[in-house]
Amino acid sequence: MSSSKTALITGASSGIGAVYARRLAARGYNLVLVARRTDRLATLATELAATGNITIETVTADLTADADIIRIEQLLRDESIDMLINNAGMGPAASTADMSDADAAATLALNVTALMRLTRAALPGMRARKSGTVVNVGSVLAFHALPQSTLYSATKAFVLTFSRGIADEVKDDGVLVQAVLPAGTVTEFYESAGMSIDNFDPSIFMTAEQLVDAGLAGMDRGEQVTLPSVHDENLWTSYDAARAQLMGGTQNGSPAARYFEPAAGKITPVA
Repeated sequence: MSSSKTALITGASSGIGAVYARRLAARGYNLVLVARRTDRLATLATELAATGNITIETVTADLTADADIIRIEQLLRDESIDMLINNAGMGPAASTADMSDADAAATLALNVTALMRLTRAALPGMRARKSGTVVNVGSVLAFHALPQSTLYSATKAFVLTFSRGIADEVKDDGVLVQAVLPAGTVTEFYESAGMSIDNFDPSIFMTAEQLVDAGLAGMDRGEQVTLPSVHDENLWTSYDAARAQLMGGTQNGSPAARYFEPAAGKITPVA
């Protein structure tokens, strides 16, 4: 029996996005699948149509292009979308200075601008209906930048901060905003980024199926931040408590004593 609920998934043609589509189809969601590769979308739609009485719409779109972002924004405003999964993302493996201008612009457009704009387009309808879910797929690199991932890490830090802020804005409206932060996950991401997954320790990787199942379990629990690979939950609670304590420590209205010369009482330039 077809569900009255509809989920829109970006980056749905493969990897994490395709697994979200399969899992939500099994839950009875109607689907709007968005990706660049029309042939992959058609193959997935055919597969999912055989799983039950659900409706499946495919939309070919490149979310690094403003015109395509506008099309999906309009769709989110016009249709009753109960769940938005912002999964599309990219992360070329290159130092900041060596990355091409085109790759840098596309990374920001896809990981930041598209995610922000689609979230904003979906929220008014969800708030009006007092129901809805936004899932923003980030990365544990939101906490840590590496020499070949600086821009990507920065974009995922945006995803985490943006998601947490929006979550607090809409929590009284019956809307859940969840940031899912994968660590190593077996997908085509590494190949697209110009890296071989074979260069990494295989023990750090989970499958896309494991990642999505954990993400959905976290969603069912009402989590605003889900860290599928973190076994010790105290690591997150301690980190978040330290973050709040640090923020509290900034509210003093005067420079810290360490920036003054003890004798002269002057601010000492930092080398």
